[in-house]
Amino acid sequence: NEIRKLEMEIWELKVKGIDLASYTQRFQELALLCGRMFSEESDKVEKYVGGLPDMIHGSVVASKPKTMQEAIEIATELMDKKIRTYAERETASKRKFENTSRNTQSQQRQQSNKRQNTGQVYTATSGGKKQYGGSKPLCAKCNYHHDGGRNNARARVYAVCRAGTDPDANVVT
Repeated sequence: NEIRKLEMEIWELKVKGIDLASYTQRFQELALLCGRMFSEESDKVEKYVGGLPDMIHGSVVASKPKTMQEAIEIATELMDKKIRTYAERETASKRKFENTSRNTQSQQRQQSNKRQNTGQVYTATSGGKKQYGGSKPLCAKCNYHHDGGRNNARARVYAVCRAGTDPDANVVT
């Protein structure tokens, strides 16, 4: 009757939280007491891996451990890596929170200090405008260089009469 209870315990045994060491120790104790449950080492490995948490279970299965020692080493290494990664993320998010939760007075003080440290920037340039290097004449009305006057017609219009066309005409009659 006592052996049956131990066998039930090993079938229901799973890692609680992230306490892999306790799970491994209890699993090995129960495996010794219930030796007839596991005819081969691979059966024991399969049952051990079955009790691992989902976050490392797939990786341990994929590594295909042949012995209990291999399975325990792989599971321990993966669990440690997960815990370290989680701790690093927590630390990083705490730093972000601390950086964003500064009090308003210190931020205002920093901003006012920044404003006091600013000055005007001057650049050294040669005096006056650059001389025009193109070939177009300067327009007296708009003070830009271009061809022709601004008051000229944009297109030439020819007057059509019985006599013919006048090439110098600007108006249609």
